[in-house]
Amino acid sequence: MREDHEIGPFIRELRKARGMTMTQLAERTGFSQGFLSKLENSKSAPSLSTLIKIAKILNVRLSHIFGESESETAVTLVKKNERQEMARNGSLYGYRYEALAPHFLNRRMDPYILIHPFNTGETPIFQHEGQEMLYVLEGAMKFYHGTNEMIVEEGDCVYFDAGVPHHGNSIGSKDLKCLLVIYTPET
Repeated sequence: MREDHEIGPFIRELRKARGMTMTQLAERTGFSQGFLSKLENSKSAPSLSTLIKIAKILNVRLSHIFGESESETAVTLVKKNERQEMARNGSLYGYRYEALAPHFLNRRMDPYILIHPFNTGETPIFQHEGQEMLYVLEGAMKFYHGTNEMIVEEGDCVYFDAGVPHHGNSIGSKDLKCLLVIYTPET
């Protein structure tokens, strides 16, 4: 697994290996060159939706950017005490992720445990290709999907088109803990 400070330089390596300039990556992703420069120099912590968009443009899976070791197998087991926190701790948005299937080659879905502290305030709006499923394990959140607003509590599940702008805010007095599954169509 890559640490926070390793993700940006790795993206730079991928971009250069594909003969792509910063300008070209900016044009294809819609992100500014300044933002991409900060990302590549580890001065900005990108969200998952940002990394999904960059991975798609660079023609790699999100798991490759995170440095998840994948192997040819028909089944994988990750014990609770073996879960690794993704390189998201301390990110701009306060989220933490734990990978649930980091070793499965060519998986079609990316499952995580998402932990969102209750006192982080407003979160940015996310939007990317694919679909997502959020199942609340602990806590509660106010979830926004396009113009829809809903309260999602412990035991509730929301499945949605990730191409529609979406975000959530933890509510209540404890951290929000969710099972998050992201499906991103292949290019």
